[in-house]
Amino acid sequence: MSASTPQPDQSIRPADRRVSARIGAIAESATLAVDAKAKALKAAGRPVIGFGAGEPDFPTPGYIVEAAVEACRDPKNHRYTPAGGLPELKAAIAAKTLRDSGYEVDASQVLVTNGGKQAIYEAFAAILDPGDEVVIPAPYWTTYPESVQLAGGVPVEVVADETTGYKVSVEQLEAARTENTKVVLFVSPSNPTGAVYTEAEAEAIGRWALEHGLWVLTDEIYEHLVYGDATFTSLPALLPELADKCIVVNGVAKTYAMTGWRVGWVIGPKDVIKAATNLQSHATSNVSNVAQRAALAAVAADLDAVAEMREAFDRRRRTIVRMLNEIEGVLCPEPEGAFYVYPSVKDLLGKEIRGRRPQTSGELATLILDEAEVAVVPGEAFGTPGYLRLSYALGDADLVEGISRVQKLLGEARD
Repeated sequence: MSASTPQPDQSIRPADRRVSARIGAIAESATLAVDAKAKALKAAGRPVIGFGAGEPDFPTPGYIVEAAVEACRDPKNHRYTPAGGLPELKAAIAAKTLRDSGYEVDASQVLVTNGGKQAIYEAFAAILDPGDEVVIPAPYWTTYPESVQLAGGVPVEVVADETTGYKVSVEQLEAARTENTKVVLFVSPSNPTGAVYTEAEAEAIGRWALEHGLWVLTDEIYEHLVYGDATFTSLPALLPELADKCIVVNGVAKTYAMTGWRVGWVIGPKDVIKAATNLQSHATSNVSNVAQRAALAAVAADLDAVAEMREAFDRRRRTIVRMLNEIEGVLCPEPEGAFYVYPSVKDLLGKEIRGRRPQTSGELATLILDEAEVAVVPGEAFGTPGYLRLSYALGDADLVEGISRVQKLLGEARD
């Protein structure tokens, strides 16, 4: 399925159009909307438990916070710095990339951005022209297609489901390819499903992209959050010949529990990074220097704090999968990465639950919030109706309490 950039109504004078067609077509971030609603209800005294936002419940490690405190005291951080990022942070990101994924890049190939979302948008904006198609595996994170359309491109969805572990095949990608295809998006570990491609699967997709001269944008934000026998694979490290048409986006948000610090980055060919840096110089200029100094402390340090968080996520992963699969009508595959589960609830749709018959996963999510005071995100937000996304990046006690409420509610489903 593909979508095209909306065109303005030519019967309306430009001066009378209050919101541009381009911006008016953007959907609100469903995950942030669910999280905001849950927080508003909690502030109003409701005992809501939120599984909506992909946000670790851990505080940012202390040594990172201390680096920020020291940065605040240094007057050099009170001024403008290079739009593309502090030179020492760009060098540290290059070193961290080699350490963690085996991909060797130069600091000049790095652009520091205001979080992963800006990284993704600027990457697409730097390489897409109007009408260029981007193949996006679905279920997808809500921001991907919106960023493509904002950049003038056309998102083309390729849908996978639980029968394949939410992983698309080369055959599916090839069926979606046209003469207008320019980019394929590769995300492993995945948001929203937690799917992790094996090295062989990743290599097959990379070689397909090479064969057809396509660009690859790979989102590596969850690189350190893999479980069991699963392993993270960095495509440009696996296939160095991809590097000239490969863009990597990443950031500190998930790995270091730094969602609010807003530091991400783009790694790519020098000409693309230069173009994206020019864009950022007019859009936002440099990322907050204090946040950059904190990110420098994060990426330059060892991964001990990350390992502790991953152990907790793994424990919660096994708990939530077990509890969800105890609900009749729910099928929850075990994710191998990130911190999300993506259960199918298709067998519950149309059934009566407390006098209501939800026909969509969106209606079911509303019912769960109203009746169980648990916030989840419906599959419609990720391009695949009939599913729910739940983040297990919350405390163990809240997780068990929240899923217990869902079990009780959905256990009442009747034909």
